[in-house]
Amino acid sequence: MLFSSITFLYYFLPLVLILYFAVPKNLKNWVLLISSLIFYGWGEPKYILLMGLSIVVQYILGILIERHSDTKKAKFWLVISICFSIGLLGYFKYVDFFIRNVNSVTGLSIPLLSIALPVGISFYTFQILSYTIDVYRKEARAQKNIVHLATYVVLFPQLIAGPIVRYVDIASALENRSHSFEKWRYGLRRFIFGLGKKVLIANSLGEICEIFKKTEQSTVLFYWMYAIAFSLQIYFDFSGYSDMAIGLGKLFGFDFLENFNYPYISRSISEFWRRWHMSLGTWFRDYLYIPMGGNRVKKSRWILNIMVVWMLTGLWHGAAWNFVIWGLLFALLLMNEKLWFEKVMKKLPKFISHIYVLFFVIISFVIFDAANMAEAVERISSMLGMGRIKAMDIQSLYYFRSYGIILILSIIGCTPLPKLCIENIRKMKWADRALVILEPIICIILLLTITAYLVDASFNPFLYFRF
Repeated sequence: MLFSSITFLYYFLPLVLILYFAVPKNLKNWVLLISSLIFYGWGEPKYILLMGLSIVVQYILGILIERHSDTKKAKFWLVISICFSIGLLGYFKYVDFFIRNVNSVTGLSIPLLSIALPVGISFYTFQILSYTIDVYRKEARAQKNIVHLATYVVLFPQLIAGPIVRYVDIASALENRSHSFEKWRYGLRRFIFGLGKKVLIANSLGEICEIFKKTEQSTVLFYWMYAIAFSLQIYFDFSGYSDMAIGLGKLFGFDFLENFNYPYISRSISEFWRRWHMSLGTWFRDYLYIPMGGNRVKKSRWILNIMVVWMLTGLWHGAAWNFVIWGLLFALLLMNEKLWFEKVMKKLPKFISHIYVLFFVIISFVIFDAANMAEAVERISSMLGMGRIKAMDIQSLYYFRSYGIILILSIIGCTPLPKLCIENIRKMKWADRALVILEPIICIILLLTITAYLVDASFNPFLYFRF
């Protein structure tokens, strides 16, 4: 089930909210758990059993880890927990990738298993691991109530595409959370605006990308239009989903951490990754990079740490070599900044450092979106004017004029400029009072507009569902 669907907006969500607030406090997690299982099982009910198995196993292991705290047994049970979760993720997501590479290297013809990837498995696997690792570190108590733990794992607002919510961040809210009019007001506004980012902006940008991929003859202009459009699409798609998840969390009394902070205004690649998919970055930092020694080791070991973390970051996104190359590209850029360019970049004019970041980020997303590295190389070389293609033609100019406005609005929208404008307007008392009155009207109009688009639209994917 999609957030951006009529079924979810006008049937599932209203019904869940009515039931949630109708039942007593001790049954609210039951409502969330059952509704989340229905939400997840809407498209692939068989994988509810896999998720249920993971919850039961990790529930038992969490208790065993805490019971044997400060002993070798605790570490043993933690290793079992990690192997179990990573083993399931590896089987469903990477086994065919491994077989294809073995066949390629050895010349064998081992048949592929063609296993369907359970939606959201990369996200809920990392959430479950954060629980058992934090119990081992004594940063969290083992959850004795399996309903509370299951609710954390399958909570539908962030189950499918994040943000990755760590157990310690909502452990207390699972047992005791508050609700208020202000939370509801903020949550609804955040959800509707996130929905608008997804449906009105990301989907429109996605149309440009689809047209590009179906066009047999392209120009340098069209290649750049595609590359910029996809970079913006994936931002508005994923940040829009995160906004919706955070907003829904507020409706049910949870406070999820932010996942995006205007990454395209960054002046370095390091800053970009402090602002982009923040929950994934902090997860790899706290559960892999720092335990490996972080930057408090010899330079050669630090380089190894960076390469391993970013190779795995790439693989987390998908079982293909272009994702590995995508991750390693960022590893090289981050190492170059840290070792040589950091001081130089601070002295550069802001617009030059912005161009540097945007260029490599756009190039990276071309690699990210490609079916394979050959396609990525072909697209990048064409963007740079290689391959004897025209700079532009009538067709590309037509699409540029047709989608120019949405591209410009998207570029403005991914900066803090709209937010700063609203904050400046709110400084005037009369304008602030007017906005308080107009806000619900704007939200209703926006929701109706989105609904009209959804009724008429055929293109409505979530890019991160495949991860």
